[in-house]
Amino acid sequence: MLKKLIQSQYFNPGPLGIIVNPFYIARRSLYLGIRELGSSVTGKTLDVGCATKPYENLFRSEIYHGLEIESTVHSEESKADFYYDGNVFPFRDGEYDSVVTNQVLEHVFNPDQFLSEINRVLKPGGTLLLTVPFVWDEHEQPYDYARYSSFGLKSLLEKHGFEILRLHKTVPDLRVLFQLLNGYLYKVSASKGFLIKQIVQYLLIFPLTLLSFIALILPRNPDFFLDQVVLARKR
Repeated sequence: MLKKLIQSQYFNPGPLGIIVNPFYIARRSLYLGIRELGSSVTGKTLDVGCATKPYENLFRSEIYHGLEIESTVHSEESKADFYYDGNVFPFRDGEYDSVVTNQVLEHVFNPDQFLSEINRVLKPGGTLLLTVPFVWDEHEQPYDYARYSSFGLKSLLEKHGFEILRLHKTVPDLRVLFQLLNGYLYKVSASKGFLIKQIVQYLLIFPLTLLSFIALILPRNPDFFLDQVVLARKR
């Protein structure tokens, strides 16, 4: 029961997430950014790299399909409806009205092919909602290949036939430093055993998360942020 309660705070953390989620700052801001643009995701939707489909309820999709790379791990843990070889999506041209891909692009070694496939399966005028980290540590090693500035991301999307409608930067303030410190503490404690991990979470990470709210009264810096949430349209 307790484990499920904590897991429920992972992608959409509420007040309890401040206490139990070491990535509360990043996850809460990412959820709000996706929710803000999610109403534009409609019709038949493909979630590329869907994992457990944590944001499905934020969209107005009539049909919602999840796609993952075929592997034993993904088969056991994900809610994917389809699997592929990491190269060509198993769908017809123009099959989907919208595509969602969350925190996936940085793990794609060949972004040109990846975005070309997204463009191919979208109908003309179809919608793409994409999120990607900017200031973040290496994760899911060794499959962490890139970070994109807002200018690099814009250029890459336009190169592959997309027009950016909205680009939202999450946490453009001092909370970035608090989240990075919490991430550091989590990683160094995670390998020390369950007890040490819990002590660090409740005696260090939780107080730092609370302290981070002071950043909301300090000046913002739009050049220093955690994630990007992009709404684009296929030209």
